[in-house]
Amino acid sequence: MKVPFLDLKGEYVELRDEILSAVDRVGQSAAFVQGPEVEAFEREFAQFCGVKHCVAVSNGTAALHLGLLALGVRPGDEVITTPNTFIATAEAITYCGARSVFVDIDPSTANLDPGQIERAITPRTRTIMPVHLYGRPAAVDPIREIAARRGLRILEDAAQAHGACYRSRRVGSLGDAAAFSFYPTKNMGACGEGGALTTDDDQIAKFARAARSHGQAARYEHEFVGYNYRMQGLQGAVLRIKLRHLCAWNSKRREIAAEYRRLLAGGRVQIPGDDPLDECAYHQFVIYVENRDAVAAQLNARGIQTAVHYPKPLHLQPAYASLGLPQGSFPNAESACERALSLPIHPRLTSEQIVFVADSVCEVAGAD
Repeated sequence: MKVPFLDLKGEYVELRDEILSAVDRVGQSAAFVQGPEVEAFEREFAQFCGVKHCVAVSNGTAALHLGLLALGVRPGDEVITTPNTFIATAEAITYCGARSVFVDIDPSTANLDPGQIERAITPRTRTIMPVHLYGRPAAVDPIREIAARRGLRILEDAAQAHGACYRSRRVGSLGDAAAFSFYPTKNMGACGEGGALTTDDDQIAKFARAARSHGQAARYEHEFVGYNYRMQGLQGAVLRIKLRHLCAWNSKRREIAAEYRRLLAGGRVQIPGDDPLDECAYHQFVIYVENRDAVAAQLNARGIQTAVHYPKPLHLQPAYASLGLPQGSFPNAESACERALSLPIHPRLTSEQIVFVADSVCEVAGAD
């Protein structure tokens, strides 16, 4: 049996008529950059997240960059975040001329450990950036308590968490601002690149709208040096379509995750836990196994595609060697990266495929 890790072609087939109509609509209007489809998506996604503003941009990294700038991060500042994430999290900090200050993860969730944040704060700390890794909401309440007490801002890295909920509130509404990615593999992906910044803060939104378009407050009136971070009209149109399906897709992902948990209960695997008060979006379903690469190879031989998110924590990446953080600096993150294996969890998986994947994992990894 073949079990693909993703099924983007199947998603396209499901939405083909709607997408082709959207392409024609954008072509007929010739609004290829920003325009009415992007503006409509901004309104709809802001309402979905429960915030006043959504600023659509060219990709998720741009959203992180503009979010940090809007929160006042400048050269010499420090931003506290996790080393267990995609490199874009740290890159956006570097773009601002600031320094990433990593804090280890809570091994039970794979997210930033709030209990270790306080000791990482210095006079240069400006912002805390929790990552909702794998679509699992970070523990935002204790992070907000620390930020409020220490005069810090919070930028959510929500690139993997479209539609996730923390204490009945949607991710994207929990900090001063939040950055989303609409890369095609996300729970809600564009037909190409896309991103967004969400916020309730009028000044953050005003800055981001100008900054994404060369610092323009009005056409050819450039208040500051900005960026070319605009969203294409087609992506706005496609994202409007997919937003209407997101809740159903996420519900299916949670059903698959629950079935995996049930079927893997007797296997020699560990699975990051969910808080019953929250809703994980399950961008990835990650298990921890010993001899991860060998397990992945054996699953692949059976026709089961897997992936690794992420094989090396950021402090051990060559790009951040200058931080001088050796192996052993963040043992929980390092252990997670050595053992993490992502199983297929896209909404078009069949019951038979789910059982086949789980049975194969138990056979390959062993059972208790």
